[in-house]
Amino acid sequence: MKVVGKKARGEVIEEAGETEGARRASGVFPAGASATGVAPAEEQAEVEVVAKAARRRFTAEYKRRIVREADRCTKSGEIGTLLRREGLYSSHVVTWRAARDRGELAGLAAKQRGPKAVLPDPRDKKIAEQERETARWKKRAERAEALVEVQKKLAMLLGTPLESEQ
Repeated sequence: MKVVGKKARGEVIEEAGETEGARRASGVFPAGASATGVAPAEEQAEVEVVAKAARRRFTAEYKRRIVREADRCTKSGEIGTLLRREGLYSSHVVTWRAARDRGELAGLAAKQRGPKAVLPDPRDKKIAEQERETARWKKRAERAEALVEVQKKLAMLLGTPLESEQ
């Protein structure tokens, strides 16, 4: 990268990677330095970035093992060492111990998140079917009544009496 500077008499100078005095343009650093302060060879190391972080899931056996290990810790700092080694928080152990103490073996298993699925009641299916059938019969009855009305009007226009009016 070249930095352009001016000398006192209007002459333009070009220096590679250097800046004039204490002023620095963004992204311009003294020779050999970078924005992170890391040497250029180390800066080129590839870092994988995951699009979305995945939620950690712990098996019931893993939870039981950690709780047993935490219960065996007697000296000061042993639980902290265990947590750092496993990458856990103290709240994990507290929650898992409470579940174990309540006797919730299923409480130590991974729980499915979100709303629980409700099985449909077979009576609801029958009620919905009957409502559809009722609606179908109502439409048919309305069409029949409309047809009778049309027949009455036509009979009046033609002057022929209907059988029901006799």
